[in-house]
Amino acid sequence: MDTNIFNNSNVISWLQYFSDNTDVDLEHVKILDITKKNKNLIPAVEAHRSVLVFTEAGHDDIFYRMFDAGLGECIVVYNEGSEPSGDIKRDKVANMIDRGINASAGMLILNDHARTTLKYGIDNSELAYGSVKYVASEIRTVLLSKMHLTEGKNVCVISGESIAVEAAHCDGEGSIIAVEYDSRDRSTMEDNVSRFGLDNITIVDHVGEDTMKDLPVPDVTMLVASASMEKEMEYLLSVNPNMEFVVYTLDFTVAASMENICKRFGIRDPEVIQMTVSKLTSKHTFQTQPSPWIISFKAGE
Repeated sequence: MDTNIFNNSNVISWLQYFSDNTDVDLEHVKILDITKKNKNLIPAVEAHRSVLVFTEAGHDDIFYRMFDAGLGECIVVYNEGSEPSGDIKRDKVANMIDRGINASAGMLILNDHARTTLKYGIDNSELAYGSVKYVASEIRTVLLSKMHLTEGKNVCVISGESIAVEAAHCDGEGSIIAVEYDSRDRSTMEDNVSRFGLDNITIVDHVGEDTMKDLPVPDVTMLVASASMEKEMEYLLSVNPNMEFVVYTLDFTVAASMENICKRFGIRDPEVIQMTVSKLTSKHTFQTQPSPWIISFKAGE
């Protein structure tokens, strides 16, 4: 078998091997080839009861990273070598943290506790501590819904760290560009990428041809309004005239001016909403979160 290459014949052979040697219903198996770029193992295992993973040699910490993400009770079904043949073995991830991958092969990962529905709203306590002040998870859920994420959609997130993290979780087949101007925020973003095992996020320090020309063209951009917003929009529309945008702002004047800004780019009828989240505290009073305006629109319509 060629290293890093799993064609249809290889995949079918591994499916047949696991079908013959396990009682797993292969109809519900998620197939994931992490020899390709931008494929997230940990979120896939968290969301599926059965994942058939194809990997190349050299992942020395693959099981430790899964264990560190709380997946230690998952069962790994595998064999020795790089061909779908021979004796089959089973073990918990927790018992394999000192093992790496020493040959290109397939393995089946079983997670009885997988969540099988799409989940928005990661709790802020799960995100990396650092320079970033995260938006309330309820507001993040609305932002993500306005982005209309679908599998394989390419996303650009400008100064919206937790949005990039959740988009990467929800859109495992897409590419996420996280634009972080501040070096401290980039460091926090890198911590989140490592914490959640996200391989489909690319972090850049500004919007422009020099940082983005070799990256997939975004289908949708979520951005926090700033002084550079119109310049960012201009560049993004130059690479995708049909770009979808979702803008977050706490500034009423920015929200009020968005219709005129859109007109300058030939965009009509942006949707503008405001939302407020209030949470009951331990003192039985309601604490109101900042109330942002969320503006969504699509170019080329």
